[in-house]
Amino acid sequence: MRNLLYLLCCGMVIGLAYWAYKENYRTQASVRRVSELQYQIARERTSISVLKAEWAYLNRPERLRELAEMNFDDLQLLPLLPEHFADVALVAYPQPKLDLNEISDPVSVRALDDDEEYP
Repeated sequence: MRNLLYLLCCGMVIGLAYWAYKENYRTQASVRRVSELQYQIARERTSISVLKAEWAYLNRPERLRELAEMNFDDLQLLPLLPEHFADVALVAYPQPKLDLNEISDPVSVRALDDDEEYP
């Protein structure tokens, strides 16, 4: 009986060692994948910052002004000046139209006495 118990314990130790061995390699593979992904993320962030810098360089006001002047015959673009803007109070907003024919059930607004019933 004692030999069977020793054999079961040895089998459990071997099984747990095999499981730990597999988990170790699976963990190492996951760590490698995470480090690769972090490297790719850093590379993409660098590329995004370069693209933002290029976009800012291409959208300089003096460059856009020169392009608008060079292509004035085709585009007819004019520079924006403060005189082109107006006060918001001067904007005429359309008033909602009230159609009195749409009222189908008028409501009485007079107060009822205590002895009166609602019609």
